[in-house]
Amino acid sequence: MKKLSPRTRVLTGAVAVAALGAGTFGAMSASASAPAAAPAAAVKADTANRNLQESTHLTLAAATKAAQAALDAAKKENQRVSVAVVDRNGNTLVTLRGDGAGPQSPESAVKKAYTAVSWNAPTSELTKRLEQAPNLKDIPGTLFLAGGTPVQAKGAPVAGIGVAGAPSGDLDEKFAAAGTAALGR
Repeated sequence: MKKLSPRTRVLTGAVAVAALGAGTFGAMSASASAPAAAPAAAVKADTANRNLQESTHLTLAAATKAAQAALDAAKKENQRVSVAVVDRNGNTLVTLRGDGAGPQSPESAVKKAYTAVSWNAPTSELTKRLEQAPNLKDIPGTLFLAGGTPVQAKGAPVAGIGVAGAPSGDLDEKFAAAGTAALGR
C-alpha cells in the first residue's frame, strides 16, 4: 500500500472535516427551525419544501400523565397492570409496571399501544378484523387483544396507550381509555 505525503493527508483530512461540517450544518439547519403554528392535521406537508412534512407528537409530560391516569384507574379497581404509551411512530415513550403486575404485561402493553396507534383504532375493534384477515396477527410488534387505544389530534393518531394484566381485555381497554381521557381528548 502506498504511503500518502503529508500534504495529501492534510488535504484529505480538510476535505473530510469540511464534508462532516456541511452535513452537521445541514442537519442542524433542517431541525433548528422555529416551531410551526398549530397544524391543521397531525401530519401535513411543509409548503416551503415539498420534501418535508411536519407532524404532531405527544409530549413526554403528556405521555407520563396518560400512563399514570391509566395506572391509577386500574389501582382503583384493585387490578395489577402495566401501562405503555408509544408515539405516532410506535416508539415507546413511557412504560409503567404496576405493583404486582405479571412479567409479561409490560411487553404486552407496548404491543397493544403500538397496534392501536398503527391502525388508529381501539384494539378491541381490531380483533374483529382478524376474522376477515387472520394474517394481521403475524405483523411484527402487534398484539390483537383488547387493551389499546389511540390518542388522536384532529382525527389522526399521535400516540397509543396500551394496558395489560387485568383479567379481561375489556378492563385493560377501560383503563387505557382513562389514560386517553386524562389528556382531555
